[in-house]
Amino acid sequence: MIKTIIFDLDDTLLWDKRSVAVSLRMTCSFAEEKCGVDAFLLEQAIRSEAPASYSETGVYDFTQSIGINPFEGLWGEFDDEGKGFQSMKTLMPEYRRTAWTLALKKLGVDDQELGLELSEYFPLMRRNNPIVYDETFQVLEQLKGHYRMLLLTNGSPSLQQTKLEMTPEIAPYFDDIVVSGAFGIGKPDASIFEFALSKTDSTKAEAVMVGDNLLTDILGAKRAGIKSVWLNRENKPAHESIFPDFEINNLQDLLPLLKGL
Repeated sequence: MIKTIIFDLDDTLLWDKRSVAVSLRMTCSFAEEKCGVDAFLLEQAIRSEAPASYSETGVYDFTQSIGINPFEGLWGEFDDEGKGFQSMKTLMPEYRRTAWTLALKKLGVDDQELGLELSEYFPLMRRNNPIVYDETFQVLEQLKGHYRMLLLTNGSPSLQQTKLEMTPEIAPYFDDIVVSGAFGIGKPDASIFEFALSKTDSTKAEAVMVGDNLLTDILGAKRAGIKSVWLNRENKPAHESIFPDFEINNLQDLLPLLKGL
């Protein structure tokens, strides 16, 4: 019998990819107004240049261990405790300027001042565009009170807290919130799943992990010996070696699945 549900946050409850896409589009349209560069081509360029520039930062290995992606690097402040986060706080502004400047340059616009302006404009747009899946609150409302609810998310504590403050309705549904940056290592490491479960009175057999990412949520749950539900909204193909216990295409499908467990 399932007593505890562990939820991922980004692209499981919050539609982070959509928020990023909308914010990039608005920023690139702003650039088009400023200098005439094609907004669509600039979005393609920044989507390429951001990961490339991110991998060259001195904190890349740290970001990988915690689970912070290049587009979070484009807007997070990372004012968190610890050497890794303090290094990010120092290095990320330059990363942002570099990524946007190189994206512009790829389209023939050599303008460092505009690169700086875009690096400051995107965070404003991202903060103004929190997007939650339509079914998120309906599902959480039906589960609340029937299960112990945990939120287990990779990322910087301050940035994940910012996301939750932007959508303040989410946090009250959860009994505990575990952020990888505060714990010290992210999903798919088994230890963070075990730590999350230790906050409950449930055994591994009485818990289930719900998330969209096979490489973090599902693999980590498997390593920890916890049942997993892969939320595959985009109908991605199965992985050759990572097998969720269950697969759903909409969060609402979780409700009848849980009744069967």
